[in-house]
Amino acid sequence: MVLSNNKSTLFGLLLFVAFFVQFFLKIEWSWLLEMQQDEMYKRWSGLLLGLLIAFQWLLSLVRTSKKLRKYAMSMQNIHKWLGAISPLIFYIHSIGMGYGYLLLLSYIFFSNTILGYFNLDVIKNNSDTLFKGWMIGHVSLSLIITILMVFHIVMVFYYK
Repeated sequence: MVLSNNKSTLFGLLLFVAFFVQFFLKIEWSWLLEMQQDEMYKRWSGLLLGLLIAFQWLLSLVRTSKKLRKYAMSMQNIHKWLGAISPLIFYIHSIGMGYGYLLLLSYIFFSNTILGYFNLDVIKNNSDTLFKGWMIGHVSLSLIITILMVFHIVMVFYYK
């Protein structure tokens, strides 16, 4: 496993650990917590997080389109860096992990984030079976996240 050449993975792991350290040690910035209670703040920060999740799907589009395939490597790099900063964007939206389906969404979001950090460039394995298994897992979790995100958006606007 090679982490030294994968700056996005190292940076992402740092943000991931920082999120969970603050979560478990109950380290809260009162000003951020207060902002997160404001409905408009939640909507705008949620939009930012939702756009990040939606933008991540562009890599699939670029890889599957013959016209766009030439941008696949650049897009993959952007995809990795956006994945690296995703714990920070999540934190901006919510210091906590929620309850019920939001807790499930958070667990799946962070599980997929970790899976993304340990991509095949990091693992350094050329096994076709490992690649397919990793890709199926990552895309499946991404799909579940997207579905739960849309459900969350519908619930937020339906009950407000």
